Amino acid sequence: QVQLVESGGGLVQAGGSLRLSCAASVRTFSSGTMGWFRQAPGKEREYVAAISRFGDNTYYADSVKGRFTISRDNLKNTVYLQMNKLKPEDTAVYYCAAKSDYGLGPQYDYWGQGTQVTVSS
Repeated sequence: QVQLVESGGGLVQAGGSLRLSCAASVRTFSSGTMGWFRQAPGKEREYVAAISRFGDNTYYADSVKGRFTISRDNLKNTVYLQMNKLKPEDTAVYYCAAKSDYGLGPQYDYWGQGTQVTVSS
């Protein structure tokens, strides 16, 4: 069964940092591109970042460029989202996602349960 499990969320002050992790089952992780989405209350889900299977291609939303970095460790079956210079508007539930193809588009096959990130002002 496909599983993606996020961790690393929490409460942080504006300007601070958090690193999210997403541990995947081997079958999922070897499949292709992985990404992060977020959804704040009352807002649509936003596609935040993505990384190709071997890390040679990445995508970032304009709202996080220069502050967030996505990376993956295929040996550990884990993808990370390093979030720096956090702002209150980054507050949301963050979801990890994976898919079978290698493209960076926003369509994904598998989803984690989400982890809450709250940034206080």
